[in-house]
Amino acid sequence: MDEYVPSQPSDESPESEPPYEPPVRLPARPRLRLPLILFGLTCASTFFAGGARTPHADLGSYEITIVWRDGLAYMLAVMAVLLAHEMGHFLQALRYGVPASLPFFIPMPLTPVGTMGAVIGMQGTQADRKQLFDIGLTGPLAGLVIALPLAFYGIAIAEPITPSPGSLVLNDPLVFQWIIGWLRPDLPADQVFESNPFYMAAWFGVLLTGVNMAPVSQLDGGHTAYALFGRRTSRLIARLFVVTVIALVVQFELYNWLIMLVLVMFLGIDHPPTRDDTVKLGVVRRVIGYASLSIPFICLSPIPISEWRG
Repeated sequence: MDEYVPSQPSDESPESEPPYEPPVRLPARPRLRLPLILFGLTCASTFFAGGARTPHADLGSYEITIVWRDGLAYMLAVMAVLLAHEMGHFLQALRYGVPASLPFFIPMPLTPVGTMGAVIGMQGTQADRKQLFDIGLTGPLAGLVIALPLAFYGIAIAEPITPSPGSLVLNDPLVFQWIIGWLRPDLPADQVFESNPFYMAAWFGVLLTGVNMAPVSQLDGGHTAYALFGRRTSRLIARLFVVTVIALVVQFELYNWLIMLVLVMFLGIDHPPTRDDTVKLGVVRRVIGYASLSIPFICLSPIPISEWRG
């Protein structure tokens, strides 16, 4: 870690001495090895998730074949969404001099999506209120800039299908329903599509963005809510959010959200203070921030994957 060390006092008279400045600790250089290894592993796991096929599973044969074109397309699409999201955080942190690591991608082999996303390590308490807002919100917005065009393309080329009873289907979030209604108005509202690499990458990217924008803890939505409303109100919002999610999980048996809920509670529901909570956001940031609070509602489906019942 580089550090500025002030020069030693000279023997000159006090009148000629420059004013004393305390040591300034500069951000450490981001480490490369682990982020690069995880990036490579996540590329491999997403390639496998996008390209793996079991063409005779209905006959009891689970021999896996790889469709290289689909695997490569899905890997490039989903990694572009994740990289845009995390680099949005990282570049803003770099801009403001807030120490942050390079993105750590999380490979998840043998799962339909191949990854659990990515995270960066950041010393958020060294950012002031406005800087925290910019760092927290730039990531989700950058990810959506990539994910939404992928959604348009993936939906435009998707083939309508009639799943067999018991098949697993992806339930579209509200933003996907809007796109389908605009691009494919001739199809029924509950139409199911055969997943393609671009549709799947956009679906996962939008889902991950919706989760990250939950206004709780140190998620991106937690940063945004804290910057918008301050400590007390954001704390109240976080608690109401957690209570609401618990009630929905119990009432509608949405147990697929339990892992995320436990993880958030483990990290802590409340957001820590910034370096300076008195900094003003300004009108433009407030308008963008208030609008961003709708992201979880339009990007999340309460039951992302379910069995088709016909």
